[in-house]
Amino acid sequence: MGAADIIPGVSGGTVALILGIYERLVGAISRFDATFVRLLAQRRFAEAAVRVDLRFLVTLLLGIAIGIVGLASTMHWLLEQHATPTLAAFFGMILASSVLVVRMVPQWNIGLWSSLAIGAGFAFWLVGLPLLADPPDSLLWILFCGMVAICAMILPGISGAFILLILGEYHEITGVLRAVSSGDVEGRHVAVILTFVAGAASGLLAFSRVLRYLLARLREPTLAVLAGFMLGSLRKLWPFKTDVTPHVAEFKSKLFENRAPAFDTELWTALVAATVAGAAILLLDAAVTRRGLAPAATQA
Repeated sequence: MGAADIIPGVSGGTVALILGIYERLVGAISRFDATFVRLLAQRRFAEAAVRVDLRFLVTLLLGIAIGIVGLASTMHWLLEQHATPTLAAFFGMILASSVLVVRMVPQWNIGLWSSLAIGAGFAFWLVGLPLLADPPDSLLWILFCGMVAICAMILPGISGAFILLILGEYHEITGVLRAVSSGDVEGRHVAVILTFVAGAASGLLAFSRVLRYLLARLREPTLAVLAGFMLGSLRKLWPFKTDVTPHVAEFKSKLFENRAPAFDTELWTALVAATVAGAAILLLDAAVTRRGLAPAATQA
Protein backbone atom coordinates (compact mmCIF):
# COMPACT_ATOMS: atom_id res chain seq x y z
CA MET A 1 0.00 0.00 0.00
CA GLY A 2 2.89 2.36 0.72
CA ALA A 3 4.41 1.74 -2.69
CA ALA A 4 1.02 2.25 -4.37
CA ASP A 5 0.47 5.59 -2.66
CA ILE A 6 3.65 6.88 -4.31
CA ILE A 7 2.22 6.36 -7.80
CA PRO A 8 0.04 9.22 -9.07
CA GLY A 9 -3.47 7.85 -9.60
CA VAL A 10 -2.96 4.59 -7.69
CA SER A 11 -4.91 4.12 -4.47
CA GLY A 12 -3.70 2.21 -1.44
CA GLY A 13 -7.31 1.06 -1.09
CA THR A 14 -6.91 -0.89 -4.33
CA VAL A 15 -4.02 -2.86 -2.86
CA ALA A 16 -5.93 -3.48 0.37
CA LEU A 17 -8.88 -4.83 -1.61
CA ILE A 18 -6.91 -7.24 -3.79
CA LEU A 19 -4.84 -8.48 -0.82
CA GLY A 20 -8.00 -9.37 1.09
CA ILE A 21 -7.64 -6.92 4.00
CA TYR A 22 -10.00 -4.19 2.81
CA GLU A 23 -13.05 -5.08 4.89
CA ARG A 24 -10.90 -5.68 7.98
CA LEU A 25 -9.28 -2.26 7.50
CA VAL A 26 -12.61 -0.47 7.04
CA GLY A 27 -14.07 -2.27 10.06
CA ALA A 28 -11.12 -1.39 12.29
CA ILE A 29 -11.24 2.30 11.37
CA SER A 30 -15.01 2.50 11.86
CA ARG A 31 -14.72 1.25 15.45
CA PHE A 32 -12.98 4.41 16.63
CA ASP A 33 -16.26 5.49 18.19
CA ALA A 34 -17.92 6.40 21.48
CA THR A 35 -17.46 2.86 22.79
CA PHE A 36 -13.73 3.05 22.10
CA VAL A 37 -13.52 6.41 23.91
CA ARG A 38 -15.46 5.01 26.86
CA LEU A 39 -13.08 2.06 27.13
CA LEU A 40 -10.14 4.45 27.16
CA ALA A 41 -11.80 6.62 29.82
CA GLN A 42 -12.31 3.52 31.97
CA ARG A 43 -8.65 2.57 31.42
CA ARG A 44 -9.65 -0.70 29.80
CA PHE A 45 -6.83 -0.31 27.34
CA ALA A 46 -6.59 -3.97 26.31
CA GLU A 47 -10.28 -4.08 25.38
CA ALA A 48 -9.96 -0.80 23.51
CA ALA A 49 -7.01 -2.16 21.53
CA VAL A 50 -8.94 -5.31 20.61
CA ARG A 51 -11.99 -3.28 19.56
CA VAL A 52 -10.08 -1.28 16.93
CA ASP A 53 -7.83 -4.22 15.93
CA LEU A 54 -4.84 -2.15 17.03
CA ARG A 55 -2.22 -4.82 16.33
CA PHE A 56 -3.41 -5.06 12.73
CA LEU A 57 -3.54 -1.28 12.26
CA VAL A 58 -0.10 -0.67 13.78
CA THR A 59 1.47 -3.44 11.69
CA LEU A 60 -0.23 -2.15 8.54
CA LEU A 61 0.81 1.47 9.16
CA LEU A 62 4.38 0.31 9.81
CA GLY A 63 4.38 -1.56 6.50
CA ILE A 64 2.97 1.48 4.67
CA ALA A 65 5.65 3.70 6.19
CA ILE A 66 8.41 1.26 5.23
CA GLY A 67 7.01 1.04 1.70
CA ILE A 68 6.87 4.81 1.28
CA VAL A 69 10.33 5.45 2.72
CA GLY A 70 12.04 2.42 1.19
CA LEU A 71 10.56 2.62 -2.30
CA ALA A 72 9.94 6.34 -2.81
CA SER A 73 13.24 7.08 -4.51
CA THR A 74 13.05 3.95 -6.68
CA MET A 75 9.50 4.68 -7.81
CA HIS A 76 10.30 8.32 -8.53
CA TRP A 77 13.29 7.24 -10.63
CA LEU A 78 11.20 4.71 -12.55
CA LEU A 79 8.45 7.28 -13.22
CA GLU A 80 10.91 9.95 -14.33
CA GLN A 81 13.18 7.73 -16.43
CA HIS A 82 10.92 4.85 -17.53
CA ALA A 83 7.38 6.20 -17.19
CA THR A 84 5.74 4.18 -19.98
CA PRO A 85 6.72 0.64 -18.86
CA THR A 86 6.20 1.58 -15.20
CA LEU A 87 2.68 2.88 -15.80
CA ALA A 88 2.01 -0.10 -18.08
CA ALA A 89 2.99 -2.48 -15.29
CA PHE A 90 0.57 -0.81 -12.89
CA PHE A 91 -2.09 -0.74 -15.61
CA GLY A 92 -1.75 -4.51 -15.99
CA MET A 93 -1.77 -5.06 -12.22
CA ILE A 94 -4.92 -2.99 -11.66
CA LEU A 95 -6.67 -4.59 -14.65
CA ALA A 96 -5.90 -8.09 -13.37
CA SER A 97 -6.85 -7.06 -9.84
CA SER A 98 -10.22 -5.83 -11.06
CA VAL A 99 -10.81 -9.32 -12.47
CA LEU A 100 -10.15 -10.75 -9.01
CA VAL A 101 -12.61 -8.32 -7.44
CA VAL A 102 -15.22 -9.29 -10.05
CA ARG A 103 -14.67 -12.90 -9.05
CA MET A 104 -15.49 -12.01 -5.43
CA VAL A 105 -19.11 -11.69 -6.57
CA PRO A 106 -20.44 -15.26 -6.97
CA GLN A 107 -23.37 -14.50 -9.26
CA TRP A 108 -23.76 -11.50 -11.53
CA ASN A 109 -26.99 -10.01 -12.83
CA ILE A 110 -28.01 -6.91 -14.78
CA GLY A 111 -28.18 -4.82 -11.61
CA LEU A 112 -24.62 -5.70 -10.58
CA TRP A 113 -23.26 -5.10 -14.07
CA SER A 114 -25.02 -1.74 -14.04
CA SER A 115 -23.40 -0.93 -10.68
CA LEU A 116 -19.99 -1.79 -12.13
CA ALA A 117 -20.65 0.41 -15.17
CA ILE A 118 -21.73 3.34 -12.98
CA GLY A 119 -18.62 2.99 -10.81
CA ALA A 120 -16.37 2.79 -13.87
CA GLY A 121 -18.02 5.79 -15.49
CA PHE A 122 -17.74 7.89 -12.35
CA ALA A 123 -14.04 7.07 -11.86
CA PHE A 124 -13.29 7.65 -15.55
CA TRP A 125 -14.97 11.07 -15.33
CA LEU A 126 -13.30 11.93 -12.02
CA VAL A 127 -9.71 11.25 -13.06
CA GLY A 128 -10.23 13.35 -16.19
CA LEU A 129 -11.44 16.46 -14.41
CA PRO A 130 -9.45 19.67 -14.99
CA LEU A 131 -7.57 21.10 -12.03
CA LEU A 132 -9.23 23.87 -10.06
CA ALA A 133 -7.22 26.95 -10.99
CA ASP A 134 -8.35 29.32 -8.25
CA PRO A 135 -9.40 27.41 -5.08
CA PRO A 136 -10.94 29.31 -2.13
CA ASP A 137 -8.35 30.66 0.30
CA SER A 138 -10.02 29.62 3.55
CA LEU A 139 -9.59 27.08 6.32
CA LEU A 140 -13.12 25.85 5.70
CA TRP A 141 -12.06 24.79 2.20
CA ILE A 142 -8.98 23.05 3.67
CA LEU A 143 -11.30 21.18 6.04
CA PHE A 144 -13.49 20.08 3.13
CA CYS A 145 -10.46 18.99 1.10
CA GLY A 146 -9.21 16.87 3.99
CA MET A 147 -12.59 15.14 4.29
CA VAL A 148 -12.88 14.43 0.56
CA ALA A 149 -9.25 13.37 0.02
CA ILE A 150 -9.24 10.85 2.87
CA CYS A 151 -12.50 9.31 1.63
CA ALA A 152 -10.95 8.92 -1.82
CA MET A 153 -7.81 7.42 -0.31
CA ILE A 154 -9.66 4.41 1.11
CA LEU A 155 -11.70 3.86 -2.05
CA PRO A 156 -10.07 1.47 -4.53
CA GLY A 157 -9.13 3.12 -7.80
CA ILE A 158 -9.27 6.71 -6.55
CA SER A 159 -6.13 8.46 -5.35
CA GLY A 160 -6.48 10.89 -2.45
CA ALA A 161 -3.44 12.84 -3.64
CA PHE A 162 -4.99 13.21 -7.09
CA ILE A 163 -8.23 14.50 -5.55
CA LEU A 164 -6.20 17.15 -3.72
CA LEU A 165 -4.60 18.04 -7.05
CA ILE A 166 -8.05 18.45 -8.67
CA LEU A 167 -9.24 20.60 -5.77
CA GLY A 168 -6.20 22.84 -6.15
CA GLU A 169 -4.76 22.15 -2.70
CA TYR A 170 -2.08 19.53 -3.37
CA HIS A 171 0.73 22.05 -3.64
CA GLU A 172 -0.61 24.02 -0.66
CA ILE A 173 -0.66 20.98 1.63
CA THR A 174 2.65 19.50 0.48
CA GLY A 175 4.28 22.94 0.60
CA VAL A 176 3.18 23.49 4.19
CA LEU A 177 4.39 20.04 5.20
CA ARG A 178 7.73 20.64 3.48
CA ALA A 179 8.11 24.01 5.21
CA VAL A 180 7.30 22.60 8.66
CA SER A 181 9.65 19.63 8.18
CA SER A 182 12.46 22.07 7.39
CA GLY A 183 11.78 24.09 10.55
CA ASP A 184 9.85 26.97 8.96
CA VAL A 185 6.85 26.95 11.31
CA GLU A 186 4.33 29.78 11.04
CA GLY A 187 0.88 30.27 12.49
CA ARG A 188 -0.72 29.76 9.08
CA HIS A 189 1.17 26.49 8.63
CA VAL A 190 -0.03 25.12 11.95
CA ALA A 191 -3.61 26.17 11.22
CA VAL A 192 -3.58 24.52 7.80
CA ILE A 193 -2.16 21.25 9.14
CA LEU A 194 -4.55 21.05 12.09
CA THR A 195 -7.54 21.91 9.91
CA PHE A 196 -6.60 19.37 7.25
CA VAL A 197 -6.01 16.65 9.86
CA ALA A 198 -9.36 17.43 11.49
CA GLY A 199 -11.10 17.16 8.13
CA ALA A 200 -9.30 13.92 7.28
CA ALA A 201 -10.07 12.36 10.68
CA SER A 202 -13.76 13.28 10.61
CA GLY A 203 -14.13 12.19 6.99
CA LEU A 204 -12.36 8.87 7.60
CA LEU A 205 -14.40 8.00 10.69
CA ALA A 206 -17.71 8.90 9.04
CA PHE A 207 -17.01 7.32 5.64
CA SER A 208 -15.59 4.10 7.10
CA ARG A 209 -18.91 3.56 8.87
CA VAL A 210 -20.77 3.99 5.59
CA LEU A 211 -18.45 1.52 3.88
CA ARG A 212 -18.76 -1.01 6.70
CA TYR A 213 -22.55 -0.81 6.47
CA LEU A 214 -22.50 -1.22 2.69
CA LEU A 215 -20.11 -4.18 2.81
CA ALA A 216 -22.23 -5.85 5.51
CA ARG A 217 -25.68 -5.21 4.00
CA LEU A 218 -25.01 -4.72 0.28
CA ARG A 219 -21.75 -6.55 -0.22
CA GLU A 220 -22.16 -7.66 -3.83
CA PRO A 221 -23.35 -4.31 -5.25
CA THR A 222 -20.62 -2.54 -3.26
CA LEU A 223 -17.93 -4.84 -4.65
CA ALA A 224 -19.32 -4.29 -8.15
CA VAL A 225 -19.04 -0.52 -7.75
CA LEU A 226 -15.51 -0.84 -6.30
CA ALA A 227 -14.47 -3.00 -9.27
CA GLY A 228 -15.89 -0.29 -11.51
CA PHE A 229 -13.81 2.33 -9.71
CA MET A 230 -10.69 0.29 -10.44
CA LEU A 231 -11.54 -0.10 -14.13
CA GLY A 232 -12.46 3.57 -14.57
CA SER A 233 -9.27 4.73 -12.87
CA LEU A 234 -7.20 3.01 -15.59
CA ARG A 235 -7.65 6.22 -17.57
CA LYS A 236 -5.15 7.84 -15.20
CA LEU A 237 -2.65 4.97 -15.62
CA TRP A 238 -2.75 4.88 -19.42
CA PRO A 239 0.95 4.37 -20.26
CA PHE A 240 1.13 6.58 -23.35
CA LYS A 241 1.14 10.24 -22.39
CA THR A 242 2.27 13.63 -23.64
CA ASP A 243 3.89 15.98 -21.13
CA VAL A 244 2.05 19.32 -21.37
CA THR A 245 4.20 20.92 -18.65
CA PRO A 246 7.79 20.27 -19.79
CA HIS A 247 8.99 23.28 -17.77
CA VAL A 248 7.96 21.60 -14.48
CA ALA A 249 10.71 19.48 -12.95
CA GLU A 250 8.88 17.48 -10.26
CA PHE A 251 6.97 14.51 -11.70
CA LYS A 252 4.02 14.81 -9.31
CA SER A 253 3.50 18.42 -10.38
CA LYS A 254 3.48 17.67 -14.10
CA LEU A 255 0.34 17.46 -16.21
CA PHE A 256 -0.07 14.83 -18.91
CA GLU A 257 -2.53 14.09 -21.69
CA ASN A 258 -3.24 10.56 -22.88
CA ARG A 259 -2.34 9.80 -26.48
CA ALA A 260 -2.66 6.88 -28.86
CA PRO A 261 0.42 4.64 -28.99
CA ALA A 262 2.55 4.32 -32.08
CA PHE A 263 3.47 0.87 -33.39
CA ASP A 264 7.05 0.98 -32.19
CA THR A 265 9.28 -0.38 -29.43
CA GLU A 266 7.49 1.68 -26.79
CA LEU A 267 4.20 -0.09 -27.51
CA TRP A 268 5.66 -3.59 -27.33
CA THR A 269 7.59 -2.73 -24.16
CA ALA A 270 4.38 -1.49 -22.53
CA LEU A 271 2.46 -4.60 -23.63
CA VAL A 272 5.10 -6.90 -22.18
CA ALA A 273 5.22 -4.95 -18.91
CA ALA A 274 1.42 -4.92 -18.54
CA THR A 275 1.11 -8.62 -19.42
CA VAL A 276 3.87 -9.74 -17.05
CA ALA A 277 2.55 -7.60 -14.18
CA GLY A 278 -1.04 -8.72 -14.69
CA ALA A 279 -0.02 -12.37 -14.97
CA ALA A 280 2.00 -12.04 -11.76
CA ILE A 281 -1.12 -10.88 -9.89
CA LEU A 282 -3.22 -13.76 -11.24
CA LEU A 283 -0.49 -16.32 -10.53
CA LEU A 284 -0.05 -15.00 -7.00
CA ASP A 285 -3.78 -15.31 -6.37
CA ALA A 286 -3.77 -18.85 -7.77
CA ALA A 287 -0.81 -19.83 -5.59
CA VAL A 288 -2.45 -18.43 -2.46
CA THR A 289 -5.69 -20.24 -3.28
CA ARG A 290 -3.89 -23.58 -3.74
CA ARG A 291 -2.18 -23.19 -0.37
CA GLY A 292 -5.51 -22.69 1.32
CA LEU A 293 -4.74 -19.17 2.52
CA ALA A 294 -7.15 -16.22 2.31
CA PRO A 295 -7.38 -15.69 -1.46
CA ALA A 296 -7.89 -12.19 -2.72
CA ALA A 297 -10.55 -13.27 -5.15
CA THR A 298 -12.77 -15.06 -2.63
CA GLN A 299 -12.28 -13.45 0.76
CA ALA A 300 -11.94 -9.94 2.09
